[in-house]
Amino acid sequence: MGTPANSKTKANGALIGFEAKLWLAADKLRNNMDAAEYKHVVLGLIFLKYISDAFEEMHAKLIEGKGDYAGSNPEDADEYRAENVFWVPIEARWPHLQASAKQPTIGKVVDDAMVALERDNIRLKGVLPKDYARPGLDKHRLGELIDLIGTIGLGDAANRSKDILGRVYEYFLTQFASAEGKNGGQFYTPSCIVRLIVEMLGPYKGRIYDPCCGSGGMFVQSEKFVLEHGGRIGDLSIYGQESNATTRRLALMNLAIRNIEADFGPEHADTFRRDLHKDLRAQFVIANPPFNDSDWHRADDDVRWQYGVPPKGNANFAWVQHFIHHLAQDGFAGFVLANGSMSSNQSGEGDIRRAIIEADLVDCMVALPGQLFYSTQIPVCLWFLAKNKNDGKRRDRRGQTLFIDARKLGTLIDRVHRELTDADIAKVVGTYHAWRGEKDAGSYGDIAGFAKSADLDLIKQHGHVLTPGRYVGAEEVEDDGEPFEQKMTRLVAELNGQFAEAAKLEEAIRANLGGLGYRF
Repeated sequence: MGTPANSKTKANGALIGFEAKLWLAADKLRNNMDAAEYKHVVLGLIFLKYISDAFEEMHAKLIEGKGDYAGSNPEDADEYRAENVFWVPIEARWPHLQASAKQPTIGKVVDDAMVALERDNIRLKGVLPKDYARPGLDKHRLGELIDLIGTIGLGDAANRSKDILGRVYEYFLTQFASAEGKNGGQFYTPSCIVRLIVEMLGPYKGRIYDPCCGSGGMFVQSEKFVLEHGGRIGDLSIYGQESNATTRRLALMNLAIRNIEADFGPEHADTFRRDLHKDLRAQFVIANPPFNDSDWHRADDDVRWQYGVPPKGNANFAWVQHFIHHLAQDGFAGFVLANGSMSSNQSGEGDIRRAIIEADLVDCMVALPGQLFYSTQIPVCLWFLAKNKNDGKRRDRRGQTLFIDARKLGTLIDRVHRELTDADIAKVVGTYHAWRGEKDAGSYGDIAGFAKSADLDLIKQHGHVLTPGRYVGAEEVEDDGEPFEQKMTRLVAELNGQFAEAAKLEEAIRANLGGLGYRF
């Protein structure tokens, strides 16, 4: 997903603060409703507003009837489908909803709108929330929420549909992930991590696959990457799978709001029990699977276990081998895993990791700083795999792996959460692309304390452990020119002075307490 609006990047410019104010207003209307439940109420309405705004924009062009639209019928659904715009029947148009916002039947009005949209748009079938009429949902607050969302994008017809509503949807996903804490990680990967993975991989064209896609953020950011680099929507063919039914619906809405088409299979399904894309071989695999999952289904004779049968108590290397299985011969994979995956030797994990390393699949390892996730404080890393390290398009890196220690990067945005800045992302991405020999990426050189290109023999010497800190060494400390003896004399004098100040302070505190009748 793209950068949230509360970040200090220039990319969001004039919109800084807008989404945050909207979130605070919407959150006040949440009352006592759980964030996980409220999420679907709000995001469903934002989606409905987007669909309606895009329709109204097209509707106005058809009524005007100029150029290619001369003689068009503004109430012909095919006119909209021809322009890749969802057809919105009268009962689902936002003005109809807003006119009913103060009515006690508003819940049913919204449900009817969702049903009508699904009926007339096959892409939305089974996707939209349809339980706004339920007794537990305060209809007065629902009406206020509709009025609030109705203010989004007013006065900016050129941008209101995609840009602003898309960003609001994205920002609200971020905030709900934070509000839900641990459970938020099931549907949301922090945008800075998604950006880092996407820019490392550079998915310009081809098939892209995420078998645990959450709310679809990896796909949204990949499409943004393509557009920012002069490509077109459609240059990527998107394939995904999600085991949670409600999260899958979030993903489908998230992509539909940006007119991104994807193959998510016929329904939600567990990737290990039922692989919905068995024959897929993708140029890019990009994912954030559940960390250290012990509750997963394993068939011992699964064709995916090419490098060893993963332990039942931890799915990390089941995911890694699933990714490898679905890579095309020119494919790259980038994914998040818990740090333990880099060094664990439990239950045969070390043997699987060794086999993957000796197959020369590990392209780059990145150690990340802590506190990046809303859902866990477990330290995490990024793995980058390459099926072919000598494809003729980059420097021949066979038998080599790049290690990057990015643990010192990132900026705290509040007491418990950290984000990677644009400069942080550029530093890691630039180092990797220079190492790979990408065009215009500059030359590569090891950076003590940050980056090291290691060959297979060195990795073997470290017992096939992939922790970057083992390879990059200590950061070089700049020599300030002060002789050691002189520096030590100065530092000892400063320390003695601080001890003396501390003794004075202690004496003053004791005297003050003594004056109050306290004795030590």
